[in-house]
Amino acid sequence: MRRSVWILILAMGMSSLALAQEDPFESLFNGKDLTGWVNVNCAPCTWTVKDGLLHCTGVPTGALRTEKQYENFILELEWRHLKPGGNAGVFLWAGPLTAPGTPFLRSIEVQILDHAYGKADWFTTHGDVFPIHGSTMTPFEPSRGSRSFPSEERSKGSPEWNHYRIHCEDGTLRLSVNGKEVSGGKDCNYRKGYIALESEGGMVDYRNIRIQELPSSQAGPEVTAPLARGFVPIYNGVDLDGWREEEGKEGHWKAADWRLSYDGKGSHLWTLQEYGDFELICDWRWTVKPVKKHVPLVLPDGSHELDENGEKKTVEIDDAGDSGIYLRGSSKSQVNIWCWPIGSGEVYGYRNDMTLSPEVRAGVTPRIRADKPIGEWNRFHIRLIGDRLSVTLNGEEVLKNAHLPGIPEKGPLVLQHHGDPLEFANLFILELNGASQ
Repeated sequence: MRRSVWILILAMGMSSLALAQEDPFESLFNGKDLTGWVNVNCAPCTWTVKDGLLHCTGVPTGALRTEKQYENFILELEWRHLKPGGNAGVFLWAGPLTAPGTPFLRSIEVQILDHAYGKADWFTTHGDVFPIHGSTMTPFEPSRGSRSFPSEERSKGSPEWNHYRIHCEDGTLRLSVNGKEVSGGKDCNYRKGYIALESEGGMVDYRNIRIQELPSSQAGPEVTAPLARGFVPIYNGVDLDGWREEEGKEGHWKAADWRLSYDGKGSHLWTLQEYGDFELICDWRWTVKPVKKHVPLVLPDGSHELDENGEKKTVEIDDAGDSGIYLRGSSKSQVNIWCWPIGSGEVYGYRNDMTLSPEVRAGVTPRIRADKPIGEWNRFHIRLIGDRLSVTLNGEEVLKNAHLPGIPEKGPLVLQHHGDPLEFANLFILELNGASQ
């Protein structure tokens, strides 16, 4: 009798061990909350959990990503569109923040489109796999360009559930839809990064999101997405929560999905929160047709170039407007946005203060003009620690450790009203505790 009991216990233990070995997957979604996930650039209401399902409203366009990066893995998930014609996707090996001038993450995208969305010769309703915003991939056939099309249509229309199994290993991606492999690609770059779900207009539910990590192949830095540093969005894509316009001049700044649009007729837009030391990422672009205008020429030391009569030399430019970003609420410490040959990123109030030293005035004068053509998106990366400012524009460092004597220790960020329409997007901030960060 005693021997039989031990045999039974041993059998039960072996059975449990076998079950554990049979299912090497771990859950990426606990069915209760968003633990393990980061809302990259959406409103709090965009991604919610109810009845064990992860729900996306589709508004604004953006992404929810994992806290952790993954290299080699098998990802499984189920999805359904709640309304016909919905659009969504899964981002694989993604970067931590949106790519410049877009609401999307650099990644390899696996398309999630409902049948009623329709299709064209360059996309289908589901199962397309393609690189976006800097990533690259050699697609499996059938294909067009860098996009792999599913070999057969296997998805079910709204509101039925669909199952994706995505095998990602050594830079090769294989997608199975409802039990059969249909598309994919190889030579992917990145091939290590975050996993993200896309919000793009479709009301979508997700469930049973789980992952099996596979052995690493030691992806190098050149094929690995940057690590997240803790930037948080300060614009949510649906309203002006966290911002204020001047009383009596409201309504000119408008949430336009992932873009923040200004018609040029209102007031400055101020953050409710004040900031001390920080890094700011901000995209911007001009939205009007440029006109011809003569503007002064500025020398590298911050002074104006003069002609033989001592008058300011001017040059004709295509001008689309003037704006800027006030740092710590100070109009003097404005990082300028304009079309002058000197380029955006200069600090106008300090450059034109003749009481300051030549070193200070030269330091706030851009080293290079890095602006994109009018109408295209530009990206600022602004770093302010104490009274020292560095500005990168479109990957070029235009100011390095410029001195801003007398700048307030703390204050709001301000998007400037200067009478000209423009758009902002992808506003992220990282608060710093000191120069060591």
